[in-house]
Amino acid sequence: MAKKKQQGGGGAPDWLVTFADLMSLLVCFFVLIISFSIQDKEKLQVVAGSMREAFGVKETSRRTGIIEVEGIPIRDYMKDISQVEQENDSDFSQERHEKRRKQGPEANTHDTLEAEIEKPRQFATAAASLRQAWQEMPEITEISSNIILEETEDGLNIMLVDQDGRSMFREGSKYPYETTRRLIAKMAPVLAQMPNRVEITGHTTAGQQTSNPGYTGWDLSSERANIARQILAEYGVPEDQFFAVIGKADTEPLFPNDPYLAANRRIGILLKAEEPPVPPGHKL
Repeated sequence: MAKKKQQGGGGAPDWLVTFADLMSLLVCFFVLIISFSIQDKEKLQVVAGSMREAFGVKETSRRTGIIEVEGIPIRDYMKDISQVEQENDSDFSQERHEKRRKQGPEANTHDTLEAEIEKPRQFATAAASLRQAWQEMPEITEISSNIILEETEDGLNIMLVDQDGRSMFREGSKYPYETTRRLIAKMAPVLAQMPNRVEITGHTTAGQQTSNPGYTGWDLSSERANIARQILAEYGVPEDQFFAVIGKADTEPLFPNDPYLAANRRIGILLKAEEPPVPPGHKL
């Protein structure tokens, strides 16, 4: 009896085709593993930070802009605060100093407690005045998320931070955009009326790239801080009110878990929580 001919024209067995497909998948898998192992870590962190921010899964809480929330600075009683006339604060301060002069050294303890009450009140007044000044700017709604007010042990910290797609300074430059300049200029009359000294700090993000290898993040951050000082001085803050102008490069990120995030690039203007320096020759 004649044998039947095999059909399929002598093609490869089915198991061999499946095995070849499996090998192809394994090769692709190992190529991906190698690619991930030699990737640019800085670029990966930038992308990861942007993705976490976009999808709202960032481990570090986002800080909200001052104009959007009627809160900040942080204390509960400072929320929904209204504008307080500066004349009242001046009168209050004058009465306090006159009372101290009459009572003499024995009033030091009472004065210390009174100062602990007055400082938050001064910061609340300054915060309200700053918000009112900024709200006069037509573009304030667009840049509100770039402004953060935070009360710390050191004082009232006013931060102008970059956001993805909206920077406060030109890329790699010490010069601010015109909107940023007007924003700083609006602060000057408010700060000039306060007795507190002012400290200005510049910050950059990690991996900051410049066209000049000799020009580092230290140079850029310190020059941006000094430009902010010049604008404040131009619009009324006395030179002797400035305490320090500092560039910190990327050493103190606002979001330590994501040092490449745009919001780490910022200018901090600190209204210091301290008594003003005693003039030379003045006796307490």
